[in-house]
Amino acid sequence: MKFFVDTADTKEIRSLAETGLLDGVTTNPTLMAKSGRNMLEVIAEICDVVAGPVSAEVAATDYESIMREAKVLRRIAKNVTIKVPLTPDGLRACKALSSDGAMVNVTLCFSAAQALLAAKAGATFISPFVGRLDDIGHVGMELIADIVQIYKNYDTLKTEVLVASVRSPLHVIDAAKIGAHVATLPPAVLRSLYQHPLTEKGLATFLADWAKTGQHIEEPKTAAHA
Repeated sequence: MKFFVDTADTKEIRSLAETGLLDGVTTNPTLMAKSGRNMLEVIAEICDVVAGPVSAEVAATDYESIMREAKVLRRIAKNVTIKVPLTPDGLRACKALSSDGAMVNVTLCFSAAQALLAAKAGATFISPFVGRLDDIGHVGMELIADIVQIYKNYDTLKTEVLVASVRSPLHVIDAAKIGAHVATLPPAVLRSLYQHPLTEKGLATFLADWAKTGQHIEEPKTAAHA
């Protein structure tokens, strides 16, 4: 499974990219607003840090305006992924952009039927929002299972399932078990994947026992030549 981070905080992105475990970045208008910075500058900075797909979302909703905004965003870097809404105009733009060689992330997916349409439109990624479905009493992970199953039935569908609105490590594990291709995580959730109390306890024991030996792991000193 690929791990994307869902943020426009470039400091967080730089830190996570240094781990070598970050495959891409997703952003949206809300995250951009929280950054308080110019969107084009933020996307350009992220693309300099992360070699993988960087989703930049259009603000327009009609086809012509979506295409104009996408043209601006595509100029930023080759790894920019144009993020469009799952609407008739958004899917029309997805078809046009993907046919022109652009990566496209179709967002705000809440049904398997929508996901099938996005795949037929040539989407690079489909973004089903599991957390928001959970919030209204649905089981978001059931949607992921349905989409993965449908896509597997057709070799011609190349769209990757990008699990969004992830709230906890359990969402990540469940999505990975189902076979989703990507999970995009808030920085805090991504960092929480490292954590387990037994890991911390075991490490503390190892370090305490090692300290008792008085040893150090270092290059041996070279004997002076006579």
